[in-house]
Amino acid sequence: MQGTYVNAVAVVLGSLVGIILRGRFPDKIKNMVFQGIGLVTLFIGFQMTLKTNNLVVLFFSILIGAIIGETVNIEKHIEDFGNLIKSKFGSKEDKFIEGFITAFLIFCMGSMTIIGSIEDGLNGNPSILYAKSMLDGFASISLASVLGVGVLFSVIPLLLYQGGITLLASLSKSFFTEAVINELSASGGIILIGLGINILEIKKIRVANLLPSLIISAAITYILPYL
Repeated sequence: MQGTYVNAVAVVLGSLVGIILRGRFPDKIKNMVFQGIGLVTLFIGFQMTLKTNNLVVLFFSILIGAIIGETVNIEKHIEDFGNLIKSKFGSKEDKFIEGFITAFLIFCMGSMTIIGSIEDGLNGNPSILYAKSMLDGFASISLASVLGVGVLFSVIPLLLYQGGITLLASLSKSFFTEAVINELSASGGIILIGLGINILEIKKIRVANLLPSLIISAAITYILPYL
């Protein structure tokens, strides 16, 4: 879990710097930074999606995951959680929820999150998460300078999600095969593509409702060889 703790500290420090700098940038620069983040998010998403070795698994993982996510309405629950935090701290930020969800998805859907957390759990090696911490630290500066304090509080779901993967990997070492990791990354890539589309304001997609596809893709990939 040490890698996740370091990652969380990096996000907090980066967010604080971004919040301090926020008022010093004109709106046109903030908008351009945000569009740049959207384009990079799209690129990373497409790159991750290409890791799939089975398009059928990817398709059904997203399909089933979307149905589950919409039924449960995960995005609404995340928004409610964000609003609860916002009210507890008396924040007046207009973009609090957007920053909270966007930062969480950017920080937690990448390959480095999945592979780094699994490596930390399986072998006690947090080196990938250390490298990710540096990247997330700089990314949080950019995000917080545009979206504000919600980015800072995204560290809470980051700790739960990333730490959960690490703990699960340490308890179930045989589950996380190379094929499972690849399909997890591919499903995460689809989620990042959706997030990039949201950031660029091309179309509003309830991206968080696709999160169950990660579990579905891992389960299908693990079970498939035994069928």
